[in-house]
Amino acid sequence: MTQVKWTMTSIDMPRRLWLVVAAICVVAATSATGQQAAGAQEDYKPKVGQAGRDAVWVPTSPALVEKMLDLAKVTASDFVIDLGSGDGRNVIAAAKRGARGRGVEFNPDLVALSNRIAKSEGVADKASFVQGDMYAADISEATVLALFLLPQNLNKLTPKFLALKPGSRIVANTFGMTGWEPDAVEELQDDCVNWCKALLWIVPAAVEGTWTLAEGELKLQQVFQRVTGTLAVNGTPHTIANGRLKGDQLMFEADGGTYEGRVSGNAIAGTVTKSGRKRAWKASKS
Repeated sequence: MTQVKWTMTSIDMPRRLWLVVAAICVVAATSATGQQAAGAQEDYKPKVGQAGRDAVWVPTSPALVEKMLDLAKVTASDFVIDLGSGDGRNVIAAAKRGARGRGVEFNPDLVALSNRIAKSEGVADKASFVQGDMYAADISEATVLALFLLPQNLNKLTPKFLALKPGSRIVANTFGMTGWEPDAVEELQDDCVNWCKALLWIVPAAVEGTWTLAEGELKLQQVFQRVTGTLAVNGTPHTIANGRLKGDQLMFEADGGTYEGRVSGNAIAGTVTKSGRKRAWKASKS
């Protein structure tokens, strides 16, 4: 029995050795293929004007990126989101200012490139990039949106922008939203030929409706940051002039007074200056 067992094992050895060698070859081939794929990915370089899902890829110049972030007053306390983030330059530049941020990009090669650049620039702990649909992306965490999109993209995203916390900033390269005028515009002057304009919007609080004051009633209509309406004091209506929102800060003129107040949900509280005198005022939404 011992002799038979030894003979079977000796006969079986070449087959077993072949299986081991074959397995090693498969692993080596798989590793080589993976290294080739990784190498190809490492060599990926996007081309200006290349087609994307929703727009072609055209990068914002480094000078305009900095101008946009300056206009939005980005600091280390901000969370910056870029939709259609391309090679990640907006978020990476914000991260270098200490901000945290995230880019959402549909092209997985650009996502991988952005994460590699963030790592090489030493900001991978602050800047991350994910593959996804910018229209479906959760942007509720953003205090700043830094964008370079076409008007049709921005118009489709406008309801999501308006749902952000009042005071959140949206800064964009060249293009804006239909009907929503920017709160500030700055342009590059030196040696800039194309894509030279930075535009800023500050998300306004929602104030449209009827508000009750101690002395009467305030009826407001709102188109983005512009506010119109009437202030009825002791039954006499007065047309509102120069009504405007800057985030949660409301200002308007009516009945010879200048009203300023902070909007907090269904309440407004502030001061009114009239005939050189300042007093407090407040209103609640009916």
